[in-house]
Amino acid sequence: MIKKISFLIGILLFGLQFGQQNKEQLQKQNADLKKQIAQINSDLAKTRNESKLSISYLNNVNKKLALREKVYNNTQKEKRFIEDEIYLRQLEINRQNRELAVLRKNFAQVLVNAYKNKGVQNKVTFILSSKSLGEALRRVQYLKKYSDNQDKKAAEITTAAVALKKSVEQKKKSANEKENLLANQKKDLTTISVERTQKEQLVTDFKKNETKLTADLRQKQTQSKALEGQIRAIIAEEIRIAKAEEESRRKAEAEKIRLAKIAADREKARIEAEAKARAEALEKERKLAEAEAKKAADLVAKREEEERKRNEEAARSEASAKDEARKIAAKKASEEASLRSREAIAKLNAAKAAEEALEKKKDSDKKAAETKAMTNYGVSAPAAGSNFVSNKGRISMPAQGTITHRFGRQQHPVFKSIWEENNGIKISVAKGTSARAVFPGVVSQVIPSADGTRTVMIKHGDYFTIYSNLSSTTVSKNQQVSAGTVVGAVAQDFDGTYTLDFQIWNGNNAVDPLGWVSY
Repeated sequence: MIKKISFLIGILLFGLQFGQQNKEQLQKQNADLKKQIAQINSDLAKTRNESKLSISYLNNVNKKLALREKVYNNTQKEKRFIEDEIYLRQLEINRQNRELAVLRKNFAQVLVNAYKNKGVQNKVTFILSSKSLGEALRRVQYLKKYSDNQDKKAAEITTAAVALKKSVEQKKKSANEKENLLANQKKDLTTISVERTQKEQLVTDFKKNETKLTADLRQKQTQSKALEGQIRAIIAEEIRIAKAEEESRRKAEAEKIRLAKIAADREKARIEAEAKARAEALEKERKLAEAEAKKAADLVAKREEEERKRNEEAARSEASAKDEARKIAAKKASEEASLRSREAIAKLNAAKAAEEALEKKKDSDKKAAETKAMTNYGVSAPAAGSNFVSNKGRISMPAQGTITHRFGRQQHPVFKSIWEENNGIKISVAKGTSARAVFPGVVSQVIPSADGTRTVMIKHGDYFTIYSNLSSTTVSKNQQVSAGTVVGAVAQDFDGTYTLDFQIWNGNNAVDPLGWVSY
């Protein structure tokens, strides 16, 4: 039974430790959420006077309210963890109280036994009354163990009392944490209630101004539709011009290639004729070298055979001075024949190498002649394609801010009868923010709008990036720009916010910028 209780207590303590870790994670998460809320409050304070009735402002209020509710939910979870902690602490305190009671009872029994046996407390008398030295030693050991046991029991009581005090203090600390948490939770509920009222008031203000805001919004949509028509026309013209230029370039290139090939073929024929004459001369040299090498090899073989026979004859008869002289002369002749043979082989190898080098040089000269002819006739190298596509998902944002409108058909968050068709995204930015090119390209067009704003179109191969609602521009048509080049300042929209309309087009089709930019 005791083992089962200990096992249960162990599980509860493990749960207490696990709960402590989760509680700390929630506290950290709440701290991060409160930082985000503070940032949103700062943004709202900056734009309160100029853009209160705007989607951006309403989005920030909604976002802040969602964060507040998340903080409150986390606090609820944290409260439950603290309540579990208090419960587990109480179980631990109960267990420690029981253990301390047992220890005190055992120690009291030890003291009672000591009192009953107080006659043996006179240790000297107890030891000296022994009948033998062995018995005296045993009595000394007994007294030592008896004293150690008393000290041990007293130490256990002290340790248990300290642990119990610590558990009680931890429980009090957890109870105080719970009280503080409940106070903060009450404040959070009040804040959430106030902010919900503010949101409702904001929506009410929207609806009070529904006529004006709806009219402004529809006018903006009409302007956007007109701008879309201009963009489509410009892109279509760009595509037409690009196709015409490509066709003209292709024809001119084909003619250049034809003339270059004729010139290259003439030069190749000349190189081929020269190489053929040189090859015939080298072949003649090689054949002479082969004949000379064969002759030298035959001579070496003949000399070696003569030397062998002479050696055999010298072995059968006594050597004389004359034989020795003939032997030396024969050896010298053999060495000379070997030398001529090596020289002939080297000459043959050189002839073969010269033929191989001639063949390589001929091929190299032909390639060089073709390249030179292409260059002389202005044939261009194949153009490298735009790497805009290869950077999909890594392209930078045109401005730092909050995305208020996403790509595609979207219902207005307040006026449910109004649907917006967005060919890109809208980014709410701080006053004075500049829009920047997201990728290297060429400015295709700078389009003025009826409301005084401007739009910049930049071409990146088959793709276009479009920056609308600019109060001023810093680039001009046909200007080469790099990634990060300032194209203009973001203008104030009809609802008071500073909003950049950013689009990406692939030919005649608008694509979702959020699939391309890194944000």
